[in-house]
Amino acid sequence: MLAHERSGTQKRFLWSMVFTGLILVVEVIGGLVSGSLALLSDAAHVFMDLFALGLSLLALRLSALPPDDHHSFGWHRLEVFAALLNGITLLVIAVGIWVEAIERWSHPVAIQSLEMLIIAVVGLVVNVVVAFTLGGHTHQHTHGPSTSQNMVRKDLNLNSAFLHVVGDAISSVGVILAALLIQFTGIVWFDPLISILIGCVILVSAYRILRSSLHILAEGVPEGLSIHQIQQSLNAIPEVEGVHDLHVWSICSGTVALSAHIVLAAAAEIQPDQTMGHVKKMLSDEYSIEHTTIQFEDCPCMNGQGGCN
Repeated sequence: MLAHERSGTQKRFLWSMVFTGLILVVEVIGGLVSGSLALLSDAAHVFMDLFALGLSLLALRLSALPPDDHHSFGWHRLEVFAALLNGITLLVIAVGIWVEAIERWSHPVAIQSLEMLIIAVVGLVVNVVVAFTLGGHTHQHTHGPSTSQNMVRKDLNLNSAFLHVVGDAISSVGVILAALLIQFTGIVWFDPLISILIGCVILVSAYRILRSSLHILAEGVPEGLSIHQIQQSLNAIPEVEGVHDLHVWSICSGTVALSAHIVLAAAAEIQPDQTMGHVKKMLSDEYSIEHTTIQFEDCPCMNGQGGCN
């Protein structure tokens, strides 16, 4: 992420935190006054939204630190760890809401549905504003010519914060629905029922974030890329006779690295520097991979398992 983009993103995070903090205060007070578990559940989610935004902002700032003797890649993976923690907090919230909803189902309480409805509508409006503030910046677009292999890669840190806010907006819709149902039917168990559904929505967001962040931390092949296809593309270069020890992984979301051993064809006119240029251009144009470590060989080493000098 460029410096001016990072600065703009930090400002959006700060404004989002201000809006989210205001709605947190309103929903806590409103939930206590109205007696609505759904509203208090939504307030708990809003609190974790605020935590997620603060954590993502901290990770964004720390990831801008330059590499040093102990961290040769810099601090970029802090963004992935922030996303992982955000996913865990979503999971904890979902479980907590379910436990409280079951308790409320067994012991229903009176609910002031009108106050619940008004506050939920205000919360929804604020969540929509925050979602739009963050939503246009949750992806990192690839550069280079437009090809079938070019992808739009998500910034996992920003996307985890965005999913927090979107989940809360959906929760607000659920609270509004519960308030309307209670207002017109007088059936108070709609409140814990909607709370359970809210927990399900939050759980889905948690699963997505945890899956993506753990995949990066496990150095899995980035989403949308195929080792087999990349190997085929490399083998299609005339100067290349074979490829082995091919590895593709994410340093952080949006930053893909590749390493490979390439066996050059036995032709006297082959110029390694020129061939390296062809390889790097292909990887950049077709797969948007810029961070590469390529080793040329005259023959495969150790049966293609690495270990060459």
